[in-house]
Amino acid sequence: MTTFIMMGRYTSQGVKEISFQRSKKGVEIVQQCGGKFLTCYILMGETDVLVVAEFPGINEAIKASVLLNRALGICFTTVPAISVEEFDKLVGIDA
Repeated sequence: MTTFIMMGRYTSQGVKEISFQRSKKGVEIVQQCGGKFLTCYILMGETDVLVVAEFPGINEAIKASVLLNRALGICFTTVPAISVEEFDKLVGIDA
């Protein structure tokens, strides 16, 4: 599984529909796309919502991003992330 960071912005319609049930729906969508929902933060600034999730691959992450936008009114920018330790191994840095 690959970790993905999903940075979301509410649409004007999305802000009107904020609810606990909608938050639960977001977790369900991630799971339906083969992912594992890890955590979510609400932010103040250019990004309104930050989700950390794991997916088997990019296809599942893209599908979840689109379905979340449709269902929740949140437009996501979704990017893969690796830990610093994985990065160091990848580029050949010894600890």
